Amino acid sequence: MELRARLVVEGFITGLHKSPYHGFSVEFAEHRPYNPGDELRHVDWKVFGKTDRHYVKQFEEETNLRHYVVLDTSPSMRYRHTHALTKLEYGSYLAAALHFLMVKQRDATGLLAFDDAVHTMLRPKSTMGYLRLILARLEALSGLESDGSRTNAAEALHEVAERIARRSFVVVITDLFENVGADEDLLRALRHLRHRGHEVLVFRILESETERLFRFPDVPTLFRDMETGEEMSLHPARLRATYATEAARFSEQFRRRCLEHTIDFVELDTAEPYDTALLAYLNKRRQLH
Repeated sequence: MELRARLVVEGFITGLHKSPYHGFSVEFAEHRPYNPGDELRHVDWKVFGKTDRHYVKQFEEETNLRHYVVLDTSPSMRYRHTHALTKLEYGSYLAAALHFLMVKQRDATGLLAFDDAVHTMLRPKSTMGYLRLILARLEALSGLESDGSRTNAAEALHEVAERIARRSFVVVITDLFENVGADEDLLRALRHLRHRGHEVLVFRILESETERLFRFPDVPTLFRDMETGEEMSLHPARLRATYATEAARFSEQFRRRCLEHTIDFVELDTAEPYDTALLAYLNKRRQLH
């Protein structure tokens, strides 16, 4: 898990420096561009000698944030059809990369995980030794077998809001597959986090080919709910257009409701690299300074 996280983050940073975002530093805890009025004694002249640019050394109290990554480990997150990773594996690797990036920035980072309730809580710290503890826990979670628990993200996120005492940056990783009709409950739970003063970024993870576009083979197919065991036999071609339209409508509506409450919402595909997620995180983090 540590190797994956390191490769993802270092590859992302290398790509970032070669992209139009090359001025976007991820070393927040070390330097920032010089601004008129900054004391010259804080300028890093070694960096100036290498880059011909003025950067100011930053101090930890200037930059440190407290983070929590909140990972959905419910049965629906174990779904995989055409892609290489389950949603839970993809989400665990994303969480690992985020934790690695946070510690690289000298921020304190912690982990919460839930299915029908919060079952894992590691409070934020900023050391490499603690990071390895978090990554070991993520390794275990990514291979966790289902125990039959059903998703109750709304209740779990209300619990998260009550458990996190100090203002933090909360990153939620989930597929948003809540119990039918519970979407409003889930939005209320996210608003609860905001009401407690936390910054919130939601990553929704899906296997796009099947869960967004319903591209299953055009033959009669038996579908089984991963949480209830309920089964339904149908012909995918007859529902594909309607399903895709409704899936897109739900996503757009949820995104709009999140934005109304200053909650960032980003959709991810398990077939895609992690760059979109990491850039969204850095953009959000930069806004907090």
